[in-house]
Amino acid sequence: MSRKIVNSICETFPGAEVSDPWGGGHDAWKVGGKMFACIGTADDGVSVKTADVETAAMLIEAGVGVKAPYFHKSWIRLPWGTDADEMRHRLEVSYDIIRASLTKKLQATMPARS
Repeated sequence: MSRKIVNSICETFPGAEVSDPWGGGHDAWKVGGKMFACIGTADDGVSVKTADVETAAMLIEAGVGVKAPYFHKSWIRLPWGTDADEMRHRLEVSYDIIRASLTKKLQATMPARS
């Protein structure tokens, strides 16, 4: 996996937008103004949101990801060596979690994720 592949997946999500809010080469993917994925300047993986702290801990213990530096404990970093299907799944789950936290009114303006 790479920045290019992650970006190509994220850009297919309805309402997803990328920015570099801190400068220096970050790719922060957001939906409705809330971040669901972030590639840092170290370019060693992508950080994604999980359902909760327990899920993040379980995924870290299982070796799927590592603690995401600078993020809440419910986020994990998926290294570039992560299986492609797992990476896509974790990006989709992160997007869905953040999208579900948006107001119903905002959600209604976005097409469903296919």
